[in-house]
Amino acid sequence: MTVLDGNALAGALAGFLGPDPTVATLRCSGCRTVGALAVTRVHASPMGVVARCPHCDDVLVTVVDVPGGPWIGIPGARVTPSDD
Repeated sequence: MTVLDGNALAGALAGFLGPDPTVATLRCSGCRTVGALAVTRVHASPMGVVARCPHCDDVLVTVVDVPGGPWIGIPGARVTPSDD
């Protein structure tokens, strides 16, 4: 299994979190840490990817490659509003 950073999810999540999803701010539902998607640890396999919190290792985002487009789950993350 290959370990990448959250930038690996940019293409799959662009339609859901905006044109640059790597800057989307997520709150981990496990440890409550807030950070950008880009700093998550992404575990990639032929079936898809799992993004984990860099602080507590909880699963934040899953992307599974299926015919017709990816299946995306965000079980352990909460999208937080930006401070802009």
